[in-house]
Amino acid sequence: KVVVEKLTDSDRHRLLSLLIASKRVDELQPVMSRLADDVPVYVASQPVIDAIAGFPLHRGILGIGRRTQTPSAAQLLAGCGQKATVLLLSGIANHDNMGGIFRNAAAFGVDAVLLDADCCDPLYRKAIRVSVGGTLMVPFAQIARHEDAIDLLERHAFSPVALSPAGNWLLKDWQPASRTAVFLGAEGPGLSADIIQRTHSIQIAMSGGFDSLNVATTSGIVLHHIAASGA
Repeated sequence: KVVVEKLTDSDRHRLLSLLIASKRVDELQPVMSRLADDVPVYVASQPVIDAIAGFPLHRGILGIGRRTQTPSAAQLLAGCGQKATVLLLSGIANHDNMGGIFRNAAAFGVDAVLLDADCCDPLYRKAIRVSVGGTLMVPFAQIARHEDAIDLLERHAFSPVALSPAGNWLLKDWQPASRTAVFLGAEGPGLSADIIQRTHSIQIAMSGGFDSLNVATTSGIVLHHIAASGA
């Protein structure tokens, strides 16, 4: 329901139609009242909904949306203000992690998310659901495989930092710049040595004998630190 509400109110993506279970019609009236006149709403019994979806759809809501044309990374960066935070995701191929990162990005007001060529699609159904609609709200763009992400960020006056268990600085001692770009890598391989060497590398202090956090959890800790610092 929350995701459908986000899509209904989105000025970046368009809701094309809704299919809802008859038992949920009354509670969804506030959402349906905001729909454009050309958006059809189909109502069916729960068994019909399950047959269409191919599995028991307990929440009883399905929506189809159309994505808008995604801007280029350069266009997104150029549109950021003097105070801005950007996430750059490298090799995030797990839709749960992608959704979790976007949920945190929406919660902490991230200005843009940039994805390298090895990331999964933030608008895949599961990523949208896990993000609670965050992927529909936070602007994002993909960086081409041949494009130098650090060079791109520095051309737009962003200070790049990389999160790594082997970072040279502790997160608690880091003061973010007014325009900061945070690199996050996939669990396991992490960020490339080139990215870590060319950026300010940061680690999150953990108990002895343990050096790894889920990447979505890491994004939330880092974004909270940035917000708390006033950067």
